[in-house]
Amino acid sequence: MADVEEKRPALGFAGGTLDRMDAWRGDAAALAAAFAHPAARVLLLEGLSPVVDGDRLAIAPLLPDARVEDHGLLGVDAVGPLFVALKGQALPHGAQVAPGLWDLQKLLSPEDLAHYATAKALVDWHARHGFCAACGEHTAPVRAGWSRRCEGCNAEHFPRVDPVVIMLAEYDGKILVGRQARFAPGQYSALAGFVEPGETIEEAVARELWEEAGVRATAVRYVMSQPWPFPSSLMMACVAQVESAELTLDTTEIEAAMWVDRDGVRGALAREDGAPFLAPQPIAIAHHLLRWWVEN
Repeated sequence: MADVEEKRPALGFAGGTLDRMDAWRGDAAALAAAFAHPAARVLLLEGLSPVVDGDRLAIAPLLPDARVEDHGLLGVDAVGPLFVALKGQALPHGAQVAPGLWDLQKLLSPEDLAHYATAKALVDWHARHGFCAACGEHTAPVRAGWSRRCEGCNAEHFPRVDPVVIMLAEYDGKILVGRQARFAPGQYSALAGFVEPGETIEEAVARELWEEAGVRATAVRYVMSQPWPFPSSLMMACVAQVESAELTLDTTEIEAAMWVDRDGVRGALAREDGAPFLAPQPIAIAHHLLRWWVEN
């Protein structure tokens, strides 16, 4: 276990340090003053991918002709206000993972990763919600980029966050890991699925385990959460005790699954030769959930 503990990475995209300044969002004068502040800056994106300057996210002064209505306020730090441009270029679909994502955690600080996640999710939401879901008319950014208002019916729309449960089923000292066809060879991870309307986290965990693996949960324990900006999910990690180890896989979702003991998980996390599977990258909450289970 010592080997696992020595190389503990931070949870990806968590740990933002910006003060989001909600009070400024509806105060036009305060927002204009923040935008005109000599230290106001913009976080740079290339499409929806981060722009890196050395070991930091690239940040630049606002252009002289920049307009506050075209920007979202990410927040304020010790330097000053930080914005992101909400439009101005064609964007890929936000569910696509940024190229080089797996290397970002080795390069960027947890704070920078968190600030990128916020900016990416916000920009992508604006790009895909230019029309009102109620009446179909155009919408425009308001509240410093944290909502859009319909120009027709005046409905206000807010950035969506999709709740996802990700879980380890546990039985007789082992946990269940599965793989999808898109995974790298040998890679297995925790099972996961979207929370549906009318469900608690615990109910979603139990339903997903039954639907994907055919195991019945008897108790569910929440462990941790992570923002995942591809496109804009909140991952809620849990461990569930289940009735038996007998599996019935939904092969449209899960290509294969197996039960693994603590030594096997420990070896996978350490990427040892002969480990039973390849663990998820440290930027993903599944990696940290596996680590939590080994240590607890």
